[in-house]
Amino acid sequence: MNNVLKFVLLIIGVGLVGYGIYTLVTPEFSIDAGPLQVEAQGDNTQSYAMIIFGILSLVGGLAFKRR
Repeated sequence: MNNVLKFVLLIIGVGLVGYGIYTLVTPEFSIDAGPLQVEAQGDNTQSYAMIIFGILSLVGGLAFKRR
């Protein structure tokens, strides 16, 4: 059971960190109309929270390895 939980936590952690970095880097909205280009940047709080929860999940998964 510990191996399954460790594996699930590691997979979830990697997924959350990857998705958080992806949403942090890519712009939310972009309009390109001839010479006019508009990009809207939103609040990145959710991206930072995803990255933090992913790191916590990775640490939790690695903690099961020590037992």
